Amino acid sequence: MSASLDWSDELSKQLSWHWDNQARPRLQGLSDDEYFWEPAFGAWNVRPRGQGVAMEVGGGDYIIDFALPEPVPPPVTTIAWRLGHILVGVLGSRNATYFDGPEVSYDSYAFPGTAAAALSELDHMYQRWIAGVRSLGADRLAQRCREPGFESESMAALVLHIHRELIHHLAEIALLRDLYPHRPI
Repeated sequence: MSASLDWSDELSKQLSWHWDNQARPRLQGLSDDEYFWEPAFGAWNVRPRGQGVAMEVGGGDYIIDFALPEPVPPPVTTIAWRLGHILVGVLGSRNATYFDGPEVSYDSYAFPGTAAAALSELDHMYQRWIAGVRSLGADRLAQRCREPGFESESMAALVLHIHRELIHHLAEIALLRDLYPHRPI
């Protein structure tokens, strides 16, 4: 048994186990109705341009509701909104910064207008992220990352943070899917 540990492999397994065994299976069969379902009055969503309930942010036919500063309490968000956040703020921007992905920003991103398109984007971005994490060696994981707010942290610390964010938001989406069949009609 080797005394050295492959940290890139360990970090990738942390997320890939959750992705393969919990998160991605729970997204199978996501309908457009579920994707856009608003579980509470005033919920933030992804909407056709011109129909936003807050600042309209996005570069395509669909925008994401947003506000700065964020209201207190923050609005409940839909599956579409949460997936939009993952696609831009969690995976997209990090893939662009660290793993040669295309530039992504909330202002320019063309938010998906269907559940199928969002899941296709999610799969693509997840694959780029997890392949990138697997490619990081021990030296790169120990180096400071280029992330605002994480300048004094290692790349490994950023990877752990992104994995916490993904697990957290994907669990919220799973809960919304659990609630959807019990919604008042």
